[in-house]
Amino acid sequence: MFKLSDFAAVIFDMDGLVLDTEPTYFIAWQQAAKTMGYSLSADFCESLSGLHYQAVTEQVLRHCGADFNLQRFNELSGLYWHEHVNRYGINSRPGFNELIETLMLKDIPYCLATNSNAINAKECLAFAKLDHVFSTIISRDDVLNGKPAPDIFLKAADILNIPIQQCLVLEDSHAGIVAAKSAGAYAVWIPATKTLDPVTSSLCDTKINNLADIIKL
Repeated sequence: MFKLSDFAAVIFDMDGLVLDTEPTYFIAWQQAAKTMGYSLSADFCESLSGLHYQAVTEQVLRHCGADFNLQRFNELSGLYWHEHVNRYGINSRPGFNELIETLMLKDIPYCLATNSNAINAKECLAFAKLDHVFSTIISRDDVLNGKPAPDIFLKAADILNIPIQQCLVLEDSHAGIVAAKSAGAYAVWIPATKTLDPVTSSLCDTKINNLADIIKL
């Protein structure tokens, strides 16, 4: 089993790992689809976990059919999402604040590496009142290819000026684990959904229940 002192830096995913955003996206997508006379199941929404916006819309279009009004869906999803988070905010995942405090005490560098665009990532962090936490954010805007390609994690290691092999990557999604392993990082899977993909489990270096477990190690 790994321990924090084995690594020179920690790279965090955002959606589903730092922030409990994915349920808010699922609610918005389902409301938008319902308004348009379609239905998106919870399982289908979970299958989109970790994917970039463009990949999500491609899957929705494939699921709903070629005549599906994707522009209207995107408009409604954005409207419903903002209504929800303005009312309820966004929660951080269990153990996140404690882990950040530990990293600061141990003087271990860390950053955020997300498939979200920078403007969306910063908006989500602000809704969660965490916009002060990450001085370094690598977003989809910074790389040619999003996860599951390794580009985002390689870019993060480059900015931190630390070899990717010495980086601990924390991810909740299959796409993120594939990206981390492809990059050459040590990949820890912390699932955010109830459905556990055995393929993801076989790919990751370690699976744990929540961020607080890392402190215990």
